Parts: sequence; C-alpha cells; structure tokens
Amino acid sequence: MFDRLVDEALADAAVVRLKQAGVERGAIVAWLGLNSVEMLATLAACERLGAVLLPLNGRLAAPELQRIVAHAGAGHLLGTPEMAPLADVVRAELALQPGPAAGVEDGDLLLVYTSGTGGRPKGALHTRAGMIANAAAAIDAQGFDAGTRVLAVLPLFHVGGLCIQTLPVLAAGGALRLHARFDAGAWFDDVHAWRPTTTLLVPAVMRALIEHPRWADADLSSLAFVNSGSQIVPRSYIDAFHARGVPVAQVYGSTESGPVSIVLRPGEAMLHPGKAGRPALGVEVRLAGDGEILLKAPNLMRGYHREDEPSFDADGWFHTGDLAERDAEGFYEVVGRSKELIISGGENIHPAEIENLLSGRPELAECAVVGVPDARWGEVPVLAVVPRPGCEVDAAALLQFLSARLARFKLPRDVVTLPVLPKTALGKVQRAQLRSALQGGGGCC
Repeated sequence: MFDRLVDEALADAAVVRLKQAGVERGAIVAWLGLNSVEMLATLAACERLGAVLLPLNGRLAAPELQRIVAHAGAGHLLGTPEMAPLADVVRAELALQPGPAAGVEDGDLLLVYTSGTGGRPKGALHTRAGMIANAAAAIDAQGFDAGTRVLAVLPLFHVGGLCIQTLPVLAAGGALRLHARFDAGAWFDDVHAWRPTTTLLVPAVMRALIEHPRWADADLSSLAFVNSGSQIVPRSYIDAFHARGVPVAQVYGSTESGPVSIVLRPGEAMLHPGKAGRPALGVEVRLAGDGEILLKAPNLMRGYHREDEPSFDADGWFHTGDLAERDAEGFYEVVGRSKELIISGGENIHPAEIENLLSGRPELAECAVVGVPDARWGEVPVLAVVPRPGCEVDAAALLQFLSARLARFKLPRDVVTLPVLPKTALGKVQRAQLRSALQGGGGCC
C-alpha cells in the first residue's frame, strides 16, 4: 500500500538505494533527517523489501541516538544532508551490523521509540496491517477524500506527524504539503497561498501561532478544521481557534497505539471542546477501576521490540497509563497520567486540571504541577512556573486566581519560579526530575 502513496519513480529509486546499501528482508533501516519526501519514499521501499523503518529524533543527543540504534539492532543509517554530521557521529561510535535484525517478523514495517518520560525509551513495533488499519481510522475520523489538502508541519519521526494526517491523506488520494520543520511564518504563508483544508498542530505549535503577529489578521477560511493531540490541549488554545471559526478536532493516542485511538471529529469539535472524543474506527476502549484507558485495536503495535515484559495484559488489553472520564454521550476526556496523579488526603488531584487553567496567563511561559511528600496529607501539589521574558510572577495572585476555580484541596501549597522546566528531547516535562528538584529545595535544571 505505502509504495503507492509516493511517486513511483521516487519509490523505485529508494528501493535501488536500499538494495545497494545491502538492505535485506528483516533489516532495520534507521532514518535521521528533517521532514522530506525521501523519508516517505524510504518507508515505501522498506515495505517492498520487507524491511523496517526506524525514524530517529534529530533533537536527541548522539549518545541517546546510539543507544536507540543499538537496542533496535539497526543495520543501516540513512537520512537527509542536514543531519549528516550527527549521523556520522552516531555511526562512528556504533558498529552497524547489516542483515536481518533479531525480533523482527514478516509484516513489521515501522519501529518508533517512545520519549521515555517515565524511564528509558522503548521501541513500539508496528506492522504493515496495523498501519493500514490506522490510516483507515484516520480517514474515517477526519472525513478525508480526494479534495482534502493537508499542510503537514510536525516531525515525521513521531507517529502523530506521520500517521494522523500525512499517510492518511495520501491514502485518501488528497494533496499533501510537507514542511521540513515548523515555522510559524511559513505556516501562515501557506495557509494564505496554498489554502489547505486542514493541518495537525500540537499545543506548543498552537500557542506559537496564536501569539504570532499575523494571527489576528490571517485568513484562515480555507481550514475546515485543525486537528490536535499528543497531550491535553489547553482550553484557551482551543477557544482561540474557535473564536476564528476553526474547529479544533482531536486525536488521542500514543506511540504504541498507532496512534488513532479516540477521536473528536470535526463536526463534534465546537460542541465538545476539550474532549478527546469517542472510539475510532475498529478501536475498543475500556476504563479500568482507577480510570486508566485500556485499548484493543488492529492498529496497536505488535509489541515492544526486544523487551521481556509483556506488552499487553492477559486479556489482550493495552494499558495506556492515561486517565480519563466518560460522559453520558460516550465522549472521553483525558484528565492526566496515572503516574502524575497526586493523592492528597485521600483526594485525587490531576495536575493537568490546574495547568490548563493557567495556560492563558500572560505572565507565564509555561508551568507544571507535581506532588511532593507531606507529613500530614501524604503529598501536596506544588506549582512550578517559568515567567515570560520581562515578566514577574505574583504567587499570591496566581493562587487567588486558582482559588476561585478549584476546590481548596487542589490548590498548590507552594509556587516556585524556575528559569526552565526539565524536559525530554521531545519537549515533555520530566515530572520525576522536577519533583526531585522541588523536594530538594526548589532548584532545578
């Protein structure tokens, strides 16, 4: 299927290139580069040859990439010229062994490593059949057809950037405009000139667009909707797009789930802002007793690559680690991660609820809430904030703002100002590191 999504000549050239490099059936081909048609062609070539594509995150440091490539058992490292110096460093320190990789089976096509917020990264191994099922679910959820025009700006080394809109729009026969990397000015240029019907944005990108000088006057009329996901989307960002008449649909999922699992369709977005949506095509969803989202679906990964522990429970459910609530109409709302949940005096506190309320505060660049030990309550929430340049944070004013909107037990017991928040290379807050730093006296990073 995927070899038909790119120009046949490009796919043929990629097959020749991989064969000349010695790629065999069962081999893992690592790819390090900016967004490019060449990467899509390499995926197509891997499908033809029975190999597996391993997209690498160019934001990682060389030692991190070396660990991933070594764990995967990759035999080849290719990419775009911009990343060649980093690729050379990775190769110099790692002896790649061409040939079939242990742990790969017929039908495997894509290997993507998690960001590792809860520990070391793991490789989610996806099959060709699973990726086809994911594309079908994405097309169904977003109403893609030959008239759809997707402006793709998110990195293709994530399943979100690759599998929510990029591959599905090509499978639906629509048009794709691919940016090498996100640039707000270039996004506005193409929305004006190329007139896309949709685009996929994560919260950080949404914020960059909303705060851009061109936001207020930009013609967004070509956008039937935008899609979002990767984490809980702050309501203030959704409201900003809705105020411009652009519905914000959502896709909930993960590296392991394809990622199209729960979807808020474009036609539902205005009436259910902030909801993750309802199960996607072919996906079963169940909430465990503590509210954790469990999934069964044809687009789930086959399993974690080269890991001893089982990837699914005894009944075949994948445990996401995310917590959600389900309303009477069957719409799910993601409220946080199970490992992020703060239990204070027997009451549950979801950090995302507090962080979401603060997302529109003009003096804050970003914030995060974590639980720290407390002799009386077990643990209590503490708010870490990063001011915008030139701004000061009034802790009392923040707490007063929150006290009018939250139950008393949810209020942070302290507000700590930091220069930056500790994050993974993918931009996700490392809460364990933040918690440790705050327990040690408030210093960080």
